[in-house]
Amino acid sequence: MATFSRKGKKELPALSTASMPDIIFMMLIFFMVTTKMRDTEKLVMVKVPEATEAAKLERKDLASYINVGTPILSLQSQYGTEPRIQLNDSFKTVKDIRDFIASERETMSEEERSFMTVSIKADENVRMGIITDIKQELRRCSALKIMYAARKPSTSNL
Repeated sequence: MATFSRKGKKELPALSTASMPDIIFMMLIFFMVTTKMRDTEKLVMVKVPEATEAAKLERKDLASYINVGTPILSLQSQYGTEPRIQLNDSFKTVKDIRDFIASERETMSEEERSFMTVSIKADENVRMGIITDIKQELRRCSALKIMYAARKPSTSNL
């Protein structure tokens, strides 16, 4: 009777990497489509002040942002170095806050309007008079939920 014998061990064939570029390309397209880019362009320089106690904003989709600070270096020749108020992608005055809040409320549903929060992100060197003017205008247009952006204190200062 004949027996089959193996002469030498056969190795497994090498793993084919021919489909690897296709997979990488599909992943790249997926992340490009699903990534959300920044809503507004940063026009002011803001270094937020430190806070001893802080709370996170629960629903960022219901927040409207007001940035206050000196214009970025490329815009200082046009707008100067005095602190400015940025609403969306442009510099505005305190009087324009009412229209800004009204337009932000229109984008929300009726149930979510009561949960709208205005987040003021102001530079730590901005005069308090500007912040007070913003708060007064927010009161006039009944935007009473206000949150101030802050950073956690560094451990070296403790």
